[in-house]
Amino acid sequence: MASPGEGTIIARISRAGARISRASFLLLFVALLASATLIIAPAPTPVRAQTTMISPALLTHYEVVSSSPHDPNAFLQGLVWYAGGFYESDGLFGQSSLRRVAYPSGDVLKKVDVPREHFAEGLAMVGDKLIQLTWQSKKGFIYDRESFNLIGDFPYTTEGWGLTYDGTSLIMSDGSSNLFFLDPDSYQVKRTVAVTVDGRPVAELNELEWIKGEIWANVWMTDLIVRIDPSSGQVVGVWT
Repeated sequence: MASPGEGTIIARISRAGARISRASFLLLFVALLASATLIIAPAPTPVRAQTTMISPALLTHYEVVSSSPHDPNAFLQGLVWYAGGFYESDGLFGQSSLRRVAYPSGDVLKKVDVPREHFAEGLAMVGDKLIQLTWQSKKGFIYDRESFNLIGDFPYTTEGWGLTYDGTSLIMSDGSSNLFFLDPDSYQVKRTVAVTVDGRPVAELNELEWIKGEIWANVWMTDLIVRIDPSSGQVVGVWT
C-alpha cells in the first residue's frame, strides 16, 4: 500500500483504516456485475489486477514521464484540473480537506478543512461549484469554487469513492462495478451502469475522469486504468 510519506502526485491508490487511502494524480481508476440462471452456475470472476484475464487487444502500456511535488501528508482522493492548477479532495478522518494547488510547484494556495467525522473522497466541478464526496458518511458537500464557502450538501445511499462530470451528469463510483449517473441539480440518481470487461464485472472502480467521451477509472490497489463506454459500461481499453 502507498504510504503518506510518498511526496509525488503520481501515485498508486491506497486506502486508510479498513482500506487505506485511494488517490492519484492524472487518472488511474475502476468495478462488479453478476449472472444468474435457473441452473446454479458460478458467477463470473471479477476482474481486478489479473491482466491475464483481459483480452490482449484491450491492453496498452503507459509510461510515467514526469512527477511533481505534492504535500506528503495529503491523502489525495479526488482531483480536478482547472486554469493551470488543480483542485483536490484529500481524505482521512480528522485530516480531510478541499484545496487549490499550484502546478507544478505543488504549493497549496487555498484550503478548507472538512469536519473531522468525514473521510473526503472524489471531487468534480460543475460550473462555479465544487462537489465533494465522503467515503462512508453518505453525504456530499457543495462548495463555491472561488471562495470555498460551503453552500449545501446532499445525501446518497452508497459509499462515495470517485466522482466526475460529463457536462450533463455527475458520475459516481462506490467501490463496486457500478457507476451512478446523478442529476447535477437535484443529485438524484438518474441511471446506473454496470462495468464489465470481456463479460466479467470489473471490481473496485475508484477515481474517475471524463476524457474525450469516455469514463476513465483506476482499479483500486492496482496500476490499471480502464476506459469505459458510458452508455454500455463495457471496457473499451485498459492502460497498464
